[in-house]
Formats: sequence, C-alpha cells, structure tokens
Amino acid sequence: MRLSKWMMRVWIWGMLAVWAGAQDPNTPQEAPSAKAVESDWNDFLHYTLIGRFDLAQGYGQRLLEAKPDPLLLLELSEQNPRGYELLLKMQADSEQLREIASGVLKIIEEGRYQRRTDPKMILAEIARLNTTIRGRIAAQERLKNAGEYAVPFLLNVLEDTSRREEFANVVQTLPMLGRAAIRPLTAALQMPNTAVKAEIIDALGKIGYFEPLPYLKYIAEKDESAQLKQAALTAIDRIDSSARQIPAAELFFQLAEKYYNRDDSVAASSEFSFANLWFWDAERQMLSRLEVSHDYFNELMAMRCCEWALKADAGLGKAIGLWLAAFFRAESHGIPMPSYFGQGHAPAMTYAVTAGPEYLMQALSRALKDKDNYVALQVVEALAVNAGSQALLTRIGLQMPLADALQYEDRKIRYSAAIALGQAGPVSGFAGNELIVPLLAEALLKKGADEMDAQAAEAYSVRAMETLEQLAVSGNTAVDLSAAMEALIEMNRSGTDTMRVSAGRVLVYLSSPEAQRAVAQTAMDENSPKEVRIAAFASLARSAKRNGNLLLSEQIEALYQLVQSRQADPALREAAAGAFGALNLPSQRVKDLILEQARS
Repeated sequence: MRLSKWMMRVWIWGMLAVWAGAQDPNTPQEAPSAKAVESDWNDFLHYTLIGRFDLAQGYGQRLLEAKPDPLLLLELSEQNPRGYELLLKMQADSEQLREIASGVLKIIEEGRYQRRTDPKMILAEIARLNTTIRGRIAAQERLKNAGEYAVPFLLNVLEDTSRREEFANVVQTLPMLGRAAIRPLTAALQMPNTAVKAEIIDALGKIGYFEPLPYLKYIAEKDESAQLKQAALTAIDRIDSSARQIPAAELFFQLAEKYYNRDDSVAASSEFSFANLWFWDAERQMLSRLEVSHDYFNELMAMRCCEWALKADAGLGKAIGLWLAAFFRAESHGIPMPSYFGQGHAPAMTYAVTAGPEYLMQALSRALKDKDNYVALQVVEALAVNAGSQALLTRIGLQMPLADALQYEDRKIRYSAAIALGQAGPVSGFAGNELIVPLLAEALLKKGADEMDAQAAEAYSVRAMETLEQLAVSGNTAVDLSAAMEALIEMNRSGTDTMRVSAGRVLVYLSSPEAQRAVAQTAMDENSPKEVRIAAFASLARSAKRNGNLLLSEQIEALYQLVQSRQADPALREAAAGAFGALNLPSQRVKDLILEQARS
C-alpha cells in the first residue's frame, strides 16, 4: 500500500523533529538505564577480552560518559570477578585502554565506598540488630562489611543510656568487625566514659592482633580506674599474656616499627585510594576521621605511635630517632602534611637539628640499613649542623653510622658525610677517616655530577672547598690534605674566581713543590683577573713563610721581572714584591734590585 504525498510529508517532518530533539544539547538527557549500563559494560569487557581494543575503547568511553550509578557498576563487577581482574590488567599494561580502565575502576571504587560508608545504611543495620535472629545475623554481616566506618555509630548507641535494650547486640557486634575496627576503637579509648571504655577493651581483646596491645598496656599502667586496669590485663592475656611483662612504651615502639617497616599486619585497606587516621575529638566528645594518602599513612602512624611511646615513658630515646626517620620519610613523598599538623608546623629538619646527634645517629643507622637514601641524606645534613667530632663518632651497637655513610652507595650521602665530619674536626683512630679528604676532593671537582642535578653538584663543590679550607686553617692533623692536592691545583687553575682564590689559600698548607708552584703560576697568569692574581700572590707569600722557597728558577725570574718592572700595575707589583720577599732569597737578588733602580 502506497502512502499519499501528504502522509509522507507528515512522517518526514515527524522524524526530523525527533532527530533534532536528539541532537539539541538543551534537550534534557535521561540517566542511562541499568540495562544500557550493563550492555555497555559487557560489550566493553567482551571486546577487551578478544583483543579488539578499538571497539572496546568506544564502549568504554560511552560507559564513562553515561556517568553510571557507582553502586550499579560495583554490582556488575562483583557478578563478573574475571572481568574486574581484566580491568586491573588493562590499567597496568594497556597503553590504549589504561585511561578508560582507570576511569571505570574509579567509579567501582566509589560504589564500594558508598556502600560501606553510607550512614543511612549503617544506622538501618544497627536498628536491624534488634529484630529477628535472621535480621541480626544479616545486619552483623553488613556492619562487618562497613568495618571501621561502623564503629562511631555503634559507640554512639553504647553512650546513649536511652537505648539500653540495644546494648547486648551492639556489644556482641563490635568484635565481629575484626581488624578493620582496631584503629578507631583504640582512638576511642581516650573517651571519659568508663562503661563504654570497658566494652571497647573487651572487644579489642576478642579481636586480637598485636596492634591493640600497647594501648591496653597503657591503660593497665596509667588509668585511674582499677576496673579498667583489670579489664585491660584480661584483654592482654587473651591476645598475648607475655605482653604483661613489656612496658607500654616498648610496645608502642614495636608497633611504630611495624608501621615504619610496612608490616602487613598493620596495613591499611587497599580498597580505596586513601587510608583513614582516627582521632578522639575531646571537644566534641566523638571520634573523628581524616583521609590521608596511602603514600605516607604508615609514616604518620609510626610517628603517632612514637608519640604515645614518649607519653608512656619520656626517657625512651629510641622513639625520638624513629619519629625523626618517619617524619623525613613522610616528607620524601612530596605531598603536604595532613591538616592535623596545623598551620606553621615545623618541617622535619627543624626537629632533627634540635634533637641532637644521639637520636640522629639512630635514624641514620636505620636509614642506611634500609637503604633509604632520602632519610639518610637528610639526617647526615642535620648532623653537619649540630654535631661535634666526638658526637659524630657515636656508635649504635657495633655500628658507627656516619663512618659507614662514607662508604655508602649513594654519592650525595658520601659527600655529605665527608663534609659533616670535616667541618666537625675529625679525629684519628676510626675506620674510614682516610676517606674524608678524597671524598671532599671528588666533590670539589663535581665528580658524579651526572648522578645529581647541576645545582646540587655545584653546592657540594663549594661546601667541599669550605670544609677543606676549615681543615687547613685549623691545622687538623687527623686528615691528610695532600690527598686533595690535585683537585685543589685544578680548581686553582680553572675554577670560578672565588674557588681559585679559596684553592690557593688551602694550597698554602701543603708543603709540596707542586702546590706552591701552582699558586705562583696563577699569580703570574696575565689572563687571570687582577683580584685573583693579587690573592694568589698573598697565598704564595704565606706558602713561602710556611714552607720556604719551592719555586722553579724560571718562576723566580718571572716574579723578579714583575717586581722590577715600571710598567706593571702598581697593586700587582706590590703584591708580587711581598711574595718575593717572603721567599727569603739570597741577598744577591735584592742587591741587583736595589742597584738597578740606583741613579747616583
């Protein structure tokens, strides 16, 4: 049956209107249906699996642009665990699909977070604890999945005396949350409510693990309540009765080391891109949570445990060394410190130079053992600021950390250690003493500059020169400056003007013909700046006074010609005359100089 022309026109107009509406950016777009999301999800995984990444890219992009419900995408990923594993593989290995896979995984992670942390869900499941047996079991399973996020809500019930009929089920549920609940529960031990604290202590004992032990022992040692002290001891016995014999400070130190060493037993959940720090807010009388980067979560927790160790025993010095190492390592990630540090919080270096060598040596020993270059370098730099020669040779067990640093694999640490020891005034009698000057010479010549940036190499060169000059002027006999002679001569010949002058001043203290002759060569070099030459003549004079005349005859002749020249710059001529006189040459030369100017 054929359509009339009029009907055909109506049909075309209608289709054009539909098409125009679909293309109009101002037309409201409906959220994608669950069926559409599932279809794109399945197609994306299918084409990824068979290697048709070009097609997979299209479906994946459409999935992201649709902004699907994170909970729906999470559900789809749980129904297809192999597909989820494929996503992880694409994120790691595929250049073409990495960005899309990362985007999809981010939505899934958001869904997981929403499901676990939704306050409405948690409150509903807590209410459900007081229903049927089946309802209670299901609620406990959901709350267990919520983990640490459920703890504040459960504790709120225990603090509310109007909800006593719910207490039994909440008390039963708390330990069922497992290891994830330990950090918020231990933070909540700072609350003043004795009855609730007793239930927290009991729950921690039932959960087990090492992590609660220092907090429980702290209560057993410090709490005013005899009831809580006994409850804490009972909980300790349930976990590990031997902890009764270990001071709380030592247990906190051991926990800090577990965090610092990234022990799996204290690892934060890897489900999300962040980890949680828990605090007891004394002002609002409630738990508070702070999200921080996984990068430095362990270091922050190590610092907090060290702080607790010092609260338990202010004399536990090793906690200071570990705290410093953890702070430096936290800074190494290059991200701002968390908000609880507060505005104006000093950086790790401020605490390090204040702490003194004893604690820095502990941190250095740890860093060298762990091959943690960043921490080791920062600690050595702090030692260069505040340590004297005896302190720098402090032993940690059988180790002498700073001496060990002279032979460490990282060049910057070797240089920094040599500078620290050199500036402190080294003493003889320790292994590695003979390495100080050769390392300073290497730094002076910027050896290994390709292993660091140009600015760092230049800074080490300047600091090495300053250290060598300090050693020379102080007359330190524990080191042999002649090991740096070639480097000093090279710097005297071709360094910057400032470095040439400094090198000349150090060469004065070397009783070597090569050293004195190099200084004389710089002084007589007509291509050198006047100021450099005058400084070199001054160094030559001091060298002559200390070591006598070590110049070659042709150098003496050239010096003589400059002194008697009437065309020479007066300042240069005067400086040369001073050097010539200091050489204490035979009287014949002086007689010739006098007679050559005579006019009688």
